[in-house]
Amino acid sequence: MELKIEQLPVSALKPYERNTRKHTAKDVGKIAESIKLYGFNDPIGIWGPECLVVEGHGRLQAAQLLGLETVPVVRLDHLSEDQRREYAIAHNRIAELSSWDRDLLKIELQGLDLSTFGLGVDPQDGFQASEDVHNLKPPKKPRAEYGSKWKLGGGVRFWSAIVRTRKRWPA
Repeated sequence: MELKIEQLPVSALKPYERNTRKHTAKDVGKIAESIKLYGFNDPIGIWGPECLVVEGHGRLQAAQLLGLETVPVVRLDHLSEDQRREYAIAHNRIAELSSWDRDLLKIELQGLDLSTFGLGVDPQDGFQASEDVHNLKPPKKPRAEYGSKWKLGGGVRFWSAIVRTRKRWPA
């Protein structure tokens, strides 16, 4: 199977109504800035005769923001309906699960300025904690109990699973 990149009108693409990946206006603005600076280098994956967007919703929104008339696409018609849905989720989630080689990142960042994108990148230290982490407010009455889950930032999650009692403990 050979994938071919083609250009289609933005208006011909149909966003998937149940797309599970959400982009804020700020996210779309960063994608648009990237497209302006570097070009549209990542085609949008589409499926079926209705050109349903499988992956690339953020890029499509950025293209609309920029007023682009056409965008590069790649057809994923070789996928079944279930495979299309699975791929859309896997495509987005797999990147979140990967990690960075911070030593190599520091080398790659030397002499670069990525401040335009607000990625929390420091050429000396690599990635910094995101602004969201610094703006977190604790709940009014924090509690921990068996099976509690916490999202610690940076994709780190913590589950309380080893306890000897089901009694609730103050956090």
